[in-house]
Amino acid sequence: MTTTDWITDIALVLVVFRQLREGRLDLKTFLIPLGIVAYVASTYLDGIPTAGNDLVLVGALMAVGAALGIAGGVYTRIRVAGEHLLIKAGAVSAALWVLGMGARMGFQVWVDHGGAGHVARFSIDHHITSDQAWVAAFVLMAVTEVVTRVATIFIRSRVVTARQGLAPVVARTARTLDRTV
Repeated sequence: MTTTDWITDIALVLVVFRQLREGRLDLKTFLIPLGIVAYVASTYLDGIPTAGNDLVLVGALMAVGAALGIAGGVYTRIRVAGEHLLIKAGAVSAALWVLGMGARMGFQVWVDHGGAGHVARFSIDHHITSDQAWVAAFVLMAVTEVVTRVATIFIRSRVVTARQGLAPVVARTARTLDRTV
C-alpha cells in the first residue's frame, strides 16, 4: 500500500467519525464522501474485467457494499432542530462503515504481507482472471457503499423534511449560499 492508499482509506473512515458528533445535515454531508470515492474510482479503476468469473466477484462485492451502505444510512439518526436537520451516525452505522472500509484495507495489507499466494490460488480455482478484477471489485464495493449510504441518508432526510413541512436540505443550502455571495 502506498502512502496515498493509506491517506485515502483513512479519509473514508474519518468521514463517518466526523458524523459521530451530531452536526447539521448540509451539502458537505453528501459531497465530501462522494468526492473521495470519485477520486478513488478515477485513480484506481482502469476498467472492469469481464472474463471468467470476474463479474461475479465484482457483483458480489458490490452487493456487500450496497448492504453495508444502506444499513449504515438506516442506522444514522436524522432529526429536526428548528429549521435544520441534524445528523448523527450511530454506533451500528459507524461499525458497519469501519467494517467495510477496514475489510478493504485489511485485504490490501494481507496481500502485501504474504496473502498474495492465497489470492492467486483462489483466483485460479474460481476463474478470476487478473488482479485488476480484485481492484475493480474492491473499488466498486467502496463506491457502492458510499453512494448507497449517502442516498439512504438523502431519502430519509427528504422524508423527515416532508413530515415536518421543511424546505429540502439542498434548497436551504442554496438559499444560504445566495445570501453569502
